[in-house]
Amino acid sequence: MSFEHLDLASLAQWRDGEQPFVLLDIRDPLSFTQGRIPGSRHLDNASAGAILEETPRDTPLVVVCYHGHSSQQAAAWLAGQGFEKVYSLDGGFTQYQLTHGDDVESGS
Repeated sequence: MSFEHLDLASLAQWRDGEQPFVLLDIRDPLSFTQGRIPGSRHLDNASAGAILEETPRDTPLVVVCYHGHSSQQAAAWLAGQGFEKVYSLDGGFTQYQLTHGDDVESGS
């Protein structure tokens, strides 16, 4: 099982479209609370079980980290859990915030 890369332009198209997908942010809890892509869920050891249980295996998953590196390992792990369509966001949240700074959600 493997994952694919997703660029910011494709993510913007997905967010504007009808196709459901799940955004999983693997950054630390404080960073996630301070700012995230709207609609993201925080994925960590505590939430992984519930997310795996609740999410249909054919739902596309997009994994977000700081710069697009750690998300690749998480995406590979999720693909190994049986998810059919897993993506790592190229550039991560840092690049997203630089290009879409007005579209950042904060709070718990």
